[in-house]
Amino acid sequence: MKKFFLLLVLTLLVALPASVRGQGGAKQLPQNIVDVELEKDSLHNLEVARHYFKLRKAYVAVLQRCEEIIAGNPAFSKLDEVLFYAGASSLNLSEGKGKQNPGLYVIHDGDKKRTLNAEEFRDLARDYFSQLIKTYPNSTFRGQAETELSALGGLK
Repeated sequence: MKKFFLLLVLTLLVALPASVRGQGGAKQLPQNIVDVELEKDSLHNLEVARHYFKLRKAYVAVLQRCEEIIAGNPAFSKLDEVLFYAGASSLNLSEGKGKQNPGLYVIHDGDKKRTLNAEEFRDLARDYFSQLIKTYPNSTFRGQAETELSALGGLK
């Protein structure tokens, strides 16, 4: 019994200072507190949107996924890429490209549901590209967004 008690006391004396020292470095809260589950969900939606954009040419689905990310996680770490895909999908829908009918994209105007015409899709693309350039000036997608924006009339 004495050996057990002595071993317990020694263990506490050795372990306790190490655990106290381990916490001593935290002087302030981290700058960016990220909701890990929300980030994972947004990343999954972005991966699906990439797949739909590149392989399936399903631009309505891409736009819907991107809008879900923008609305649900405005602090997403890859929001510049999301804005690019939303803009590119809107532009493709305005030109009638892709395998989905642009009429599948429905917005809610109060109690009414309506679809967008080509000019409204171009305005939407211009909004997304402008937001990308203004908010993320160092983004790798900036060059492509500027190229598309020049054809749409420049920054909004």
